[in-house]
Amino acid sequence: MRALELTPEHPIADLADHARAAERAGFDTAFVSHHYNNRDQFAALTAMAAATDRIDLGPGVANPYETHPVTLASRMATLDEYSDGRGVFGLGAGDASTLANLGVERDSPLRRVLESMRVARRLWDGERVDHDGTFRATDAALNYEPGPIPVYVGAQGPHMTRMAAKHAEGVLYNGAHPRDYEWASERVAEGLAERPDERGDFDFAAYAIVSVDDDGAAAREAARFPTAFVVGSAPPPVLDRHGIDHERAGEVGEAVEAGEFREAAGLVTEAMLDAFCIAGDPDHVADRVDAVLEYADSFVAASPLGPDLERAIELAGRAIADD
Repeated sequence: MRALELTPEHPIADLADHARAAERAGFDTAFVSHHYNNRDQFAALTAMAAATDRIDLGPGVANPYETHPVTLASRMATLDEYSDGRGVFGLGAGDASTLANLGVERDSPLRRVLESMRVARRLWDGERVDHDGTFRATDAALNYEPGPIPVYVGAQGPHMTRMAAKHAEGVLYNGAHPRDYEWASERVAEGLAERPDERGDFDFAAYAIVSVDDDGAAAREAARFPTAFVVGSAPPPVLDRHGIDHERAGEVGEAVEAGEFREAAGLVTEAMLDAFCIAGDPDHVADRVDAVLEYADSFVAASPLGPDLERAIELAGRAIADD
């Protein structure tokens, strides 16, 4: 996979244009992120499907808390049908800080994601489903036949990463530093050791914030806002791996949860940028992508991509193509 993430902070018509640009730049997959305060994820993906011919498309990621998992499976199947089989289901537990704004308690995230994946697969296979676990479904079924869709699990912690390697087609591992991927590759290996043979090949995909520009300093400045979201939800072991102060990270998370996004971005330190994003000029980005791909199988360049998005899509495509 050679992919990028687009965020629906931009108008949907613009995202369709960016998807066309991504296709021209040689990307084979485009994900669209989800936060309630942005435009609708699946509406954006539908417009992108209409504007493109070959690029695969999917949520990066959808969470099964705001939307019932059965409904979410049907939305994903609809996208796959509309795009002539180009759907990729990115599924994860969601961002704790923004879910809290909605009064959503993100309980049992690993079980919720695993159960949602299993139920979705059964629905796509044409089964009627009864389920009683982290959510309930009674005699649920789709009245159309979508067929199989690859599932990529968004992960950062050890348990979700292992679960993805055991059960999913791929993992979208949220990190940007080779140190994280060295650690994550060990968790992937643990999950693969228990993976049933019938599950087939597995894709360990790096899902890294990328900001690239001919002006490296401008690229780093553009990365502060998305880095704040990562820092605010990063578990303590990840902070410790990079020597990030827990108190400062907590302040970033509180600002994100309060909707004070400019304040959150201002609290992001240079050390946080180095740990949680790949930001700089094209040569720097290409070197960092190379270092990550020493461990990962494929790469997703996550937003913001750069201060000039059109130019950044082109530059990111080149940086990843060099690998």
